[in-house]
Amino acid sequence: MELVRVILVLVCATTVVAVADAAAAAGVRVGLTRIHSKPGITASQFVRDALRRDMRRSARFGRELASSSSSVGTVSAATRKNLPNGGEYIMTLAIGTPPLAYPAIADTGSDLIWTQCAPCGKQCFKQPGPLYNPSSSPTFGVLPCNSSLNLCAALLAGASPPPGCSCKYNQTYGTGWTAGVQSLETFTFGSTPADQVRVPSIAFGCSNASSDDWNGSAGLVGLGRGSLSLVSQLGAGMFSYCLTPFQDTNSTSTLLLGPSAALNGTGVQSTPFVPSPSKAPMNTYYYLNLTGISVGTDALSIPPNTFSLQTDGTGGLIIDSGTTITSLVDAAYRKVRAAVQSLVTLPVTDGSGATGLDLCFALPSSSSTPPATLPSMTLHFDGADMVLPVDNYMILDSGMWCLAMRSQTDGALSTLGNYQQQNLHVLYDVHKETLSFAPAQCSTL
Repeated sequence: MELVRVILVLVCATTVVAVADAAAAAGVRVGLTRIHSKPGITASQFVRDALRRDMRRSARFGRELASSSSSVGTVSAATRKNLPNGGEYIMTLAIGTPPLAYPAIADTGSDLIWTQCAPCGKQCFKQPGPLYNPSSSPTFGVLPCNSSLNLCAALLAGASPPPGCSCKYNQTYGTGWTAGVQSLETFTFGSTPADQVRVPSIAFGCSNASSDDWNGSAGLVGLGRGSLSLVSQLGAGMFSYCLTPFQDTNSTSTLLLGPSAALNGTGVQSTPFVPSPSKAPMNTYYYLNLTGISVGTDALSIPPNTFSLQTDGTGGLIIDSGTTITSLVDAAYRKVRAAVQSLVTLPVTDGSGATGLDLCFALPSSSSTPPATLPSMTLHFDGADMVLPVDNYMILDSGMWCLAMRSQTDGALSTLGNYQQQNLHVLYDVHKETLSFAPAQCSTL
C-alpha cells in the first residue's frame, strides 16, 4: 500500500486576496453523528468493520513513522480514510457566503480542513448535497504563499513569493487521495441558529479532485495539534466531545470548541499531554502517559515503560476520536486478556469471524444477559485515573460477550479508541497541554 503523504507545488495564479485576521470563537457547539449509528447494524457487524479500519490505520501509522524523514517538498499527513466506512464521527459545518452546509469527518489525528470544490467533474466522489463553488462566494480567496499557514512556505526557502503565488497540494492515502489549492473562506459553525458563529479567513483545502467515497461526508476537519487544525485556527484553546453509548442509535454526540468546552463540577481528572515527536505526522497526535492498568482492585503486572514514547518516535499511546477499538501493545494486552478471562466463568468461544475480536465468551442464548462478574477497568495515567465501566470494555451481541480491545505489536503505537470513551466528557486543553475527563450522560449534554 502506498505511503500517506502530501505533495506540495508552488504555482502562480491571478487571484489576489485580502488577508483577514482570524477570529476566535467564543464557543461553538456541533453535533457528531457516528457513521454506523443506523438501525439494523448489529454490534458484531459494527465492531468487525471498525476493527478492520483500525488495523489498516495502525499499519499506516507504522509506514508514516518509517517514512517520516521525507524529502524536501513532501511532508507526511494523517487522516482516517483507510477503508470503506473509514472515519467514525461526522460533523456538519457551513462554508462560504451565503453559507453552504456540508458534512465532514471530525479527526483528532490530522490538521488539514478540506472539502470538495466545483468544478470537479469525474474527479470528485459522490457526496450528499451540492458541491461548494468558490466562484459563487465573495468571501473566497487563495491562501497567500507568505502566510504562516501555507504548506508550501518551506519550498520558498525564505525567498519572497512570486505575484499571485498559490499552493497546490496532493494528499494521498493508503486507498485514496485528494488534491486542490490551499484557500481562505468564511466558515459557519453551530448546531442551531442560536449557536452559530461565523469565522472569516479560515485556511482550508479546496479539493477539485479526489478518489473514492468518504462515507457520506464532503471532506474532513482536522482537530490535531498543528497550526492548520480547526481548534488552532479558531484560537479556541480547547475543545471537548461527549460520545453517546454505541447501543444508543437515537442520540447525537456533541463537540464543543472554545470556552464552552470546559469541564466543571466534580469527578474531573486531568493528565498532561506527552510532548509529540517533532517529525510529521506524529507531531499532530495527542500522546498520553499511560502508567498502568487495573481490573477491579488488581493492578496488572505491566512494566512501567511499556507505553513510553521512544526518542526515535516509536511506541507511546495516543487518544484518538477516529479509532474505535483500543489497541495495546501485546505485553499489556496479554495481561488484560488473562485478567478478564480469569473472572468470567462462561466458556470461551471463537468470535473472531463475527467480530474480529480475540476473546469472546458464549452466553447460554442470544437473549441472555452477561453475568455480573466483571468489575470496572482503570487506566492509570500520569496524575489521573480513567475508570471504564464494563460496557466500555466489553461488547455484547448475538449470544457472545467479547473484550473490546486488541493486541498491537510490542514497541508499536498504542491507541485509546472511542469505544472506551463512551459517556465520558473528554476535554483537550491545547493551551495548557492537558487532557481532562469526567463521567457524563452524553445524550443530555
